[in-house]
Parts: sequence; structure tokens; C-alpha cells
Amino acid sequence: MYILIELVGIFFFAVAGSLMAARRGFDILGSAFLGGVCGLGGGLVRDVILNQSPATFEHPIYFVPPVLAALCVYAFTPAVQKLHRLVQLFDAAGLGLFCVTGTLKALEHQFNPVTAVLLGVITSVGGGLLRDVISNVTPDLFNPRDIYALAAMVGSGLTAIAWHLGFMSVPVGAAIAALAFLIRVASLRFGWSVPLAAGHWHRAHQNPPAPDGPQRHF
Repeated sequence: MYILIELVGIFFFAVAGSLMAARRGFDILGSAFLGGVCGLGGGLVRDVILNQSPATFEHPIYFVPPVLAALCVYAFTPAVQKLHRLVQLFDAAGLGLFCVTGTLKALEHQFNPVTAVLLGVITSVGGGLLRDVISNVTPDLFNPRDIYALAAMVGSGLTAIAWHLGFMSVPVGAAIAALAFLIRVASLRFGWSVPLAAGHWHRAHQNPPAPDGPQRHF
């Protein structure tokens, strides 16, 4: 069941990567590569941090979703102007699943709750970050008009709480993944955001208005 959930998450992320490749004008091999980076990147980083052999290389079936994603995008790509929204939707679906599976895997390896939540966030945003860097676009992780990482934090945090309370099950995990997905989609729909790195009082003084009258230069 765990592998099945991960495969579904990889497929969603891989579709987002292949859609980005189509949007950037890549060929089908570039689409499969970018889909693989997006779908498998977060899991690779997670397994390296856990100091274990990456599951991707132990189970070749993990490479199937990126290939399927590239073929699906090649066959059913919609109009280019719709691709960005589809990238975000599939990325949100992958984020919801991976924040749950990444946190669970860390907890199974006896990590403390805080570290497990952090690893869940890394798992869910890592692939998308690599995808955007390779595609030479501003990563969603650093977009001030998006709550990309916050949605992953909520999902990972709820997963850790459910685990320690003994409530964790497949339906509960699916509900948490769906909640993280809905938070991300709602943020895109309604323009939710988090405060910028610099407070408004600081930004107001970065470019002070020019004084009235002539200025002397010494």
C-alpha cells in the first residue's frame, strides 16, 4: 500500500514536470527526464537523509510513472495557456501525497516528530524545486503569492500528530493528503500568501521619497 501511494504521488508530480516541459518547449525525452526529476527528486533526497538506499533504485517500478506521465502529456496536452494551471493542480496533488508518505517514513525510522515533519516537507517540495530550477523559472517554493511550503507543513504536521495518537490509517492519510491539496488549490484560487521576508515598516524606508526643492551635492 505504501509503494502504491508513492507511485500515485510520483505520477502526479511527473505529470506536473512533463507539463512544464511542454510549456517550455522540451522534446519528449526532456519531458520524461523533467517528469522523473519532479516525481523522484523529493524521495531521493529523503532516502539520502535517512541514510538508506534510495527506493527508486531498489524498485525499478518507480521509473514507470514518469514514462507514463510523459506519454500522457504527449498524447493529451491541452492548449499552452492552460498548462500553468494544470502544472499547479498536479503539483498540489503530488505535494499532498508526499507530505504524508515522507513524514510516515521518517517516523518509521524513529525520527522525532519535528524532524519527521521537516523531512515530510522536504519530500513534498524537493521535486518541484528541482523541476523549476532546471526549467529556469522561479520556484513555487519562493513565490510570495503562494503558500506552497505551508500546505506541506500542515499535512506533515497532521500526519505526525495522527501517528503519535494512534489514529493513522489509510483513510486518515488520504484525508490529510486531500486537505493539503485543498489548501494549496484554495491559496491559488483566492490569492492567499504569507508575509514577506521584510516587514512593511522596513520596505517603506527602503526607497524614501525625494525631498522638496533643489538638492546640493558635495
